[in-house]
This record gives sequence, C-alpha cells and structure tokens, in this order.
Amino acid sequence: MFTRLLNVITLAFAALVISQPYAFSFTLEITGNISKFTDEENHRYIFTDQQLFAMPVQSITTSTSWTPKEKFEGVALAELLTTVGAKGTTMTFYALNDYYIDIPITDVDKYRMILAYKMGGTLLKIRNFGPLFLIYPRDTGGNELNSPLYNSRFIWQINRIVIK
Repeated sequence: MFTRLLNVITLAFAALVISQPYAFSFTLEITGNISKFTDEENHRYIFTDQQLFAMPVQSITTSTSWTPKEKFEGVALAELLTTVGAKGTTMTFYALNDYYIDIPITDVDKYRMILAYKMGGTLLKIRNFGPLFLIYPRDTGGNELNSPLYNSRFIWQINRIVIK
C-alpha cells in the first residue's frame, strides 16, 4: 500500500515537473493615454498570456547584444496599441524588477517591433528574458539599431506599458 502511494506521488510530481514550462502564466498591463479598457474602474487594459498567444503571431529573426541570431515570435506592438486605442507619443516599458525605458511611439511604425514570448521556438521564462521581450529588427534595420540608444530599448521581463 505504501509503495503504491509512493508511486502515485512520484507520478504526480513527475507530471507537475514535465508540465511546468507551460504552467507559468503572465499578464501585460497597458495604462495611460488609452481609450479602451478591460478594467474601466482603474483605466487599464489587461492582456492575459492566453489572449496574447491567440493574437496573430509575428516574428523577427535577429541577434541582440545578449543573444545570437534567433527567431523571436510574439505580438506586433502596433496591434496591441490599436487594441487599447493608444493616443500618446511615448511608451514607458516596465520590467518585473521596475526597470523602465521610454520609447517614442514613432519607433513602432518605423521598425515594426514585437513583444516576443518565444525565442528559438521556446516560450521565454523569467530567467531567459521572459515573459515578454521587446524586439527590434536589429540585423536588418540599419546601423542605427546597433547603437547604445537602441540596445537600451531591448527591454525584457516586460509586464507593463504606460502610454504618454
């Protein structure tokens, strides 16, 4: 009886460990100068990971200062801004550790960045730039994107955007 219980516990633990890469869930909050909300009271739009995964997938194959050339997949930032009715000129991206960077909205049309949730076909985790990593087409976007200014805009572990 004890052996059977131990086997059941072991199998349950193994199933938990195996499913763990997919058990991590996250949200993206967009606030500020937006006209559409999922939370009217707090004037914010919350995307769940499942909502982001259900949106059309965009990809950029590029290197970053921290990664070799890889295929990044995610959501077009332009689509998110349209969904929330963004009306500002600047976006402030916040990471889980409260690091933040201001980025002009004009970059969206100019570079067609994505909020990547996959790198090399694998979901990003917190320890490897996840849940969301802002990706510019660095390798095909011209010399400008290889500058310290644009390197600072490759923010990862994004959980919030404020439109100003």
